[in-house]
Amino acid sequence: MISLTRTSLRLCNSINVRLQSTLVFAEHDNKKLNPITLNAITAASQIGGDVTCLVAGSSCAEVAAEVAKAVGVSKVLLADSADLEGFLPERLTPIILASQKQFNFTHVIAGATALGKSLMPRVAAKLDVAPVNDIIAVQSADTFVRTIYAGNALQTVKSSDPVKVISVRGTSFEASSAEGGSAATESLPLPQLDTTQSKFLGQQLSKSERPELSSAKNVVSGGRGLKSGENFELLYKLADKLNAAVGASRAAVDAGYVPNDMQVGQTGKIVAPELYIAVGISGAIQHLAGMKDSKTIVAINKDPEAPIFQVADFGLVADLFKAVPELTEKL
Repeated sequence: MISLTRTSLRLCNSINVRLQSTLVFAEHDNKKLNPITLNAITAASQIGGDVTCLVAGSSCAEVAAEVAKAVGVSKVLLADSADLEGFLPERLTPIILASQKQFNFTHVIAGATALGKSLMPRVAAKLDVAPVNDIIAVQSADTFVRTIYAGNALQTVKSSDPVKVISVRGTSFEASSAEGGSAATESLPLPQLDTTQSKFLGQQLSKSERPELSSAKNVVSGGRGLKSGENFELLYKLADKLNAAVGASRAAVDAGYVPNDMQVGQTGKIVAPELYIAVGISGAIQHLAGMKDSKTIVAINKDPEAPIFQVADFGLVADLFKAVPELTEKL
């Protein structure tokens, strides 16, 4: 009797997994895939069932070909139209809804980026479900873990909605392999899009030869201790030695030292590089929430009581204006 019950449970679980199907919104720039999509594919694979990726944009066929090679992807849906230039959420939302309606996906997932956080709540509202934001772990097809209170506590959320609309923290999931898959690509008929309410006029992108902050393997960040924007030149020189991206604390951004696209933290970018060097950063909880998953954390601060030392693997109590040039020279 016990053996039969256990067998029945295993059978039910197996059937439940097969009934799951997930749509992953692929983020890209029409030429190249945003790496966070590979993390989202991993999260979708942990839910179980088939994983389909939606590539929506303007002249983005080569992105669809890239996604099709990712391990874990069963199918790629391609929505290619000049009306999707600029990735306006108002126009992407109807495409996601049409895909979900046609294929009856049980889960819709996007990375917890600026676009993902703008898109998923719209999709959830149209489906009349509650979104589950910024998850860091999948426990089952309907149970997820996310952080709250600036990453200082964990919350387990169980959703009974017929469609789970989710954004995932990329740093919490290993990236799916970009090579080895062979998913088929299918063109998706476009629904009627409202092109009167909003219009893409253009964009200004900051260009840098350094790695992109969110996906860099090494990151050097500066805080209020640098005292001015000019002094960030110390970090740029160090970063060039390490082939690192440069970030900043909110205090440094609010003080006007650097632009806000460099901010690391709860209200900035979430990073988890192999090496994170915090220079002149005290370690407020909001900043720690954005970098605490880094593999190795190095802190340089003249205050031995700075909270950053509580999470650092290596700490140097020193004057940054002497320590950073010396470190750069030795490198």
